[in-house]
Amino acid sequence: MSAASSLLSEEQFLCSICLDVFTDPVAIPCGHNFCKNCITQHWDISVQCQCPMCKEVFNTRPLLRVNTLISEMAAHCPDQRCAKPGEVPCDVCTGTKLKALKSCLVCLASYCETHLEPHQRMTGLKRHKLIDPVEDLEGRMCKKHDRPLELFCKTDQMCVCQFCTELDHKSHQIVPLKEECEGKKAELGKTEAEIQQKIQERRLKIQEIKHSVELSKEDADREIADSVQVFTALMQSVERGQAELIETIQEKQKTTEKQAEGFIKELEQEISELMKRTAEVEQLSRTEDHLHLLQSFPSLNTPPHTKDWTEVSVHRSSYEGTVRRAVAQLEETLRKEMETLSVDVELKGVQQYAVDVTLDPDTAHPKLTLSDDGKQVHHGDVEKNLPDNPERFSIYARVLGKQSFSSGRFYYEVQVKGKTWWGLGVARGSINRKGLITLSPKNGYWTVWLSNENGYKAFADPPVLLSLKSKPQKVGVFVDYEEGLVSFYDVDAAVLIYSFTGCSFTEKLYPFFGPSFYNGGKNSAPLIISPVNHTD
Repeated sequence: MSAASSLLSEEQFLCSICLDVFTDPVAIPCGHNFCKNCITQHWDISVQCQCPMCKEVFNTRPLLRVNTLISEMAAHCPDQRCAKPGEVPCDVCTGTKLKALKSCLVCLASYCETHLEPHQRMTGLKRHKLIDPVEDLEGRMCKKHDRPLELFCKTDQMCVCQFCTELDHKSHQIVPLKEECEGKKAELGKTEAEIQQKIQERRLKIQEIKHSVELSKEDADREIADSVQVFTALMQSVERGQAELIETIQEKQKTTEKQAEGFIKELEQEISELMKRTAEVEQLSRTEDHLHLLQSFPSLNTPPHTKDWTEVSVHRSSYEGTVRRAVAQLEETLRKEMETLSVDVELKGVQQYAVDVTLDPDTAHPKLTLSDDGKQVHHGDVEKNLPDNPERFSIYARVLGKQSFSSGRFYYEVQVKGKTWWGLGVARGSINRKGLITLSPKNGYWTVWLSNENGYKAFADPPVLLSLKSKPQKVGVFVDYEEGLVSFYDVDAAVLIYSFTGCSFTEKLYPFFGPSFYNGGKNSAPLIISPVNHTD
């Protein structure tokens, strides 16, 4: 086989697509040969199934089978191929340059398999130092002494030859290239580790960005669905208003038509009686029976009794202001529905950010009693002997949540049923917990309260009295840290109680709970952190 292959040129064992020695060579119907993967991939991306060499087009994709003869012949010359761009060519080859297998640091030349043979056979050449093929062999020689750069001067941080160490670099710290390379490889290992870490960090950042996009899409989809719900309800209200207006106008018209029909029926009846009397009078005036005429004259000479129609008329229905009143009523209905729907949609949106909140006993006033699960708190009217740690409220019956938040959005719900006095909201971690405390955003409190004396109040700057149509039984608290928003909701009525806007948060926020004082047992009901049941 080797004898046969030697009769063929090296180009005959090269695939014209990849320009490399055949791998699983196949012949197509036109007779040209290609690597199986090369021709398969070529046809996969081509519009037509044709030969890359002669351009012959095949109506059906040919079945490919490996040409074992060419495969065996190509296997005997795997390295004898032309040098591709970027590969080191043989310096001895004339004409077509074959790929070099080795470079000689003594000869300063690169050799293909054929021209490398003397270095493997001749004793003198065997002592030459061979390396993997490189292009710039002269760059590996000392320009001053024309000797191989085999050593490294750590003092001057440069590659040197043996002569350099005896002259210009005498008394310098000299090490073999291999030793210096080991140190540099260790440094490269550290560099690679740092690069890999940066790659990992960026991959994680990509995941983070993709996750943010996914969350944004979920928010967008939810907003679209909510907007469809709101506008569908509003359009239904408009359609109902239109239908009611049309019905009102039609009823008025029916009333007018019914009245007119009654008048017309009565008039037609009178006309019929008058026409009958006219016929009788005309007949009597033609009679020759004098006795009959005289006897009938008294009854026929007087016209029959009829209604005085002078003042009778059908009044056109007045529609003046009907549309205006209907539109005004519709506006009021839409306003109420928009308020209800928008808050309902808003509440559903913020409930998506529900978090698990528990009470922190280390912050609770000594008269407060917390449940074992940290979900309930009430005023026990008995002061417990507790350490007065810096976190604990000392005068007012208040407690904070264990969880803190310094970014993003969060939401939780608290049952206030049965209480006559309570306060809820969020507070900064650095708030004053000792002595007299003024509740306000500038002091780190964003809260809403109910008190017997003053009703509902938001402790803003200045405080705001709240007018609520219903008494909340469960209050939802929502915070958007970056947006600077704290909102309170009547969960059951789906009504916005109050919102603090334009807040500037710069530190951790904690859920705030104010069960307030015992009030002779009237305010003994607990504040209960409730699980969030998402509204439909």
